[in-house]
Amino acid sequence: MPPGVDFDNSYAQELQGFYVPWQGQHWPDPQLVILNAPLARTLGLDPAMLSGTAGIALLSGHALPDSARPLAQAYAGHQFGGFSPQLGDGRAILVGEMLDPDGRRWDLHLKGSGRTPFARGGDGRAVLGPVLREYLISEAMAALGVPTTRALAACTTGDRVLRQNGLEPGAVLARIASSHLRVGTFQFFAARGEVDRLRLLLDYALARHDPDLVGTPDAALAFLDRVARRQAHLVAQWMGLGFIHGVMNTDNTTLSGETIDYGPCAFMDRYDPATVFSSIDRTGRYAYGNQPAIIQWNLARLAEALLPLIDRSETRAIERATEVVEAMAGACRSAWLEVFTRKLGLPAPDAALIEALHDLWQGRGVDFTGFFRALPAALRGDEAGVLALFSDPAGVAGWLARWRAQIPDPARATAQMETVNPLYIPRNHLVEEALHAASFEGDLSLFETLLARVQAPFTSVAGMERYAAPAPEDAPEIVTFCGT
Repeated sequence: MPPGVDFDNSYAQELQGFYVPWQGQHWPDPQLVILNAPLARTLGLDPAMLSGTAGIALLSGHALPDSARPLAQAYAGHQFGGFSPQLGDGRAILVGEMLDPDGRRWDLHLKGSGRTPFARGGDGRAVLGPVLREYLISEAMAALGVPTTRALAACTTGDRVLRQNGLEPGAVLARIASSHLRVGTFQFFAARGEVDRLRLLLDYALARHDPDLVGTPDAALAFLDRVARRQAHLVAQWMGLGFIHGVMNTDNTTLSGETIDYGPCAFMDRYDPATVFSSIDRTGRYAYGNQPAIIQWNLARLAEALLPLIDRSETRAIERATEVVEAMAGACRSAWLEVFTRKLGLPAPDAALIEALHDLWQGRGVDFTGFFRALPAALRGDEAGVLALFSDPAGVAGWLARWRAQIPDPARATAQMETVNPLYIPRNHLVEEALHAASFEGDLSLFETLLARVQAPFTSVAGMERYAAPAPEDAPEIVTFCGT
């Protein structure tokens, strides 16, 4: 057993019947590709230990310490609007929970650890490209201040796996989260009419994420409201960064309010609310502009699952839950306005100005990230950088004049904008370039350079101009895949 790793296992101990005990697959030759040493230290783990043979065995699932209670979690979910009563961890295991030096509880979850009883015909494997995508983008989100699961390590397995681009190196992602509880976890037991298990799950979720609600009247309704508010703020942050999750199924909607499952995700380059990158989102259900409405829809599904715990009268339960779900539209709107108020350096929300800007962007090929980084110069009167971003600059000068008139303290506004508007994001063409080199050429240098930039997204670095520039006009269209 690696020294310094002692798992606590509240999920396994308190929620029997909510999972299947399961060991990860043994691999031919597990090797460490990258370790998140700063995160390891935050968790109270020794990076040197994790980089050794026993640590790599743990991080790849090849061999686990005695204190681990590995398991595959059960959950259901609406996938692209259709309900699947049984999903679960088909290619992942929860190794156990760790307490950091401050007493906070964290799941260690291994993605790509082999088939489980929930695999639904899949091979249970992951390959290096999607594993590194999740590592890169989750770490970018963390640096941007977005609640997210974190990547602790990526390991290769020593074998190769067939995917859409041919044979690729097998890999495992070691992921950290405050929990892996999802809307779909409640749906699993609601679909089976198991009210006692719903109540047990609620008690566990409250103790883990909202301990102040434990034992309070109307705890189920208050919990629904808390989750709704967390998700409203999360999706507003996505919108402010041009981030598109790609698979906003209810099994990918956490109760903690953390972003989870970076499969076919991407950051939008040119503004278009209809932007979709996922190869499986053929109808645009999870397009950029649909995300606030989808998260409200997902929380309505959580409300349905919680009805037996909200009120003994089904009619009254529906009325009370509906109030919370309907209020979420206002919460999403308020959070969205708050995000763009900060991005524009405004002293207070101005809905008309913010909406006019989104109208101005429409159909004009504007680089979303670059626009906000060009604003400080425009605030000083140099509009050339902003105007150059528009294929048709008509009306832009008028909007800029309206915007400047709303800012009483330009120096303060500039400082604010430069701390919330990133210079570096995981630009799609750079991500694809780095992942291809890592997967098919064994070259991690491009990945490491891009990772360093997105881990310090607000700080300009000389010689790294291409990492802040949009994709070339002739760059191929990016399509992302979930990796299964």
